[in-house]
Formats: sequence, structure tokens, C-alpha cells
Amino acid sequence: MAVKDALSRGAVLDAAAELVRAHGPGALTMRRLAAELGCAVTAIYWHVGNREALLDELVARTVKEMGEIRAEGRTPVERAESVALALRRKLRARPHLIALVHERGLTELMMLPAQRALVHEAHAAGLRGAAAAEAVRALQFQIVGFVLVERNRERAPAQHPGEPDLWTPEAAEQDPELATSFAAPPDPDILFRASVRGLIASLWAVRG
Repeated sequence: MAVKDALSRGAVLDAAAELVRAHGPGALTMRRLAAELGCAVTAIYWHVGNREALLDELVARTVKEMGEIRAEGRTPVERAESVALALRRKLRARPHLIALVHERGLTELMMLPAQRALVHEAHAAGLRGAAAAEAVRALQFQIVGFVLVERNRERAPAQHPGEPDLWTPEAAEQDPELATSFAAPPDPDILFRASVRGLIASLWAVRG
């Protein structure tokens, strides 16, 4: 977007969010943002104020976007899983923006819509009171913890080929399929679904 006449508040916020999403909050300077938009720095100030005001707008927008989660499916089990999948996708898509929300002490507010959606499905499955709260929180911790592990793995140094085989037939207790599976990189999507389904089935004591 480089047409000065087309500049709007929404365009400024979109460009700022993309800079933060791609490079982190440190990349968001008014000069760099103006270069991205093809406008003067003063035009950005006119639309959104200073950098802190702009960051506040991005945080508010992120909180709103994270609240746009709708359960899908025929049963409480399916709908709870759909909320978990949607929440993971949204957390994965905007890590730097999520960090900004956390720094401003708004994480609980950001997570509240997803939490309420899960409470609704826990109630639909027959859970009430402390059991429902525990089940929902356990699922939330699993989702957030899984995303953090994913992010840490992605930032870890590359593993060097040629290392000794860690999964010999002996190490795998004569289970060659297990050895082959461990030799391949894990599929986070499959692991996430498996962990979420297992958690819902065990902690929610569902009837749906």
C-alpha cells in the first residue's frame, strides 16, 4: 500500500500489525511504518497518534480478534475440540502481538471468550462447578503450553545430520515401527489433536 491518498486509520493499523507480526515490536518505528505506507510520518500521527497509542490500538485489536472464536460441531466433544484448534491457530499466527497483550496485563481478558466457549461445552457435556472449571483450565493450559513448545522448537538450533541413531531396534525394545516413527520429525498438528482429544475424553467425563 503506497498510495498516500488511500491512507486511513485501518490501513495504518494493518501495516503496523504486519510489521509486528513479521519482525516483532522493535521493528515498529514511525519512520519505518511511514516508508511501508508511502506517506509522511506526520500523516501516521494524524491517524493514530504516537507510537504508544498505536501499540495500544494493536493490543485492543488483537484482543478483539482473539475473541472471534466460534465452536463448531454436533457434540460438546467436537465443539470443544474446534475451539481448541481455533485458539491454537490464532495464537500461532500472531506471537509478537500476543506478547504485547501479555505485557499490558490483558491476557486473561484476551482468553476470556475462548474460556467462555469451553465452559458452555463443558456444561453441555454435563460438567458443573469446580469440575467444569478444572477441565476448562486444563485444556487452556494444554493449548498455550503446546504453542510455547512449538515456538521453542522452531527457534532451537538445527539438529546436525549424521548423529548416531538414537532409536536402534534395541533402544526401541524390538518395536521397529516405533523406531521409524521416532526417527521422523513429529507432526505438531497430529500431536495436538491427539493430546486435546485425550484430555477432553479423560477430564471432561463427557456425555456428548
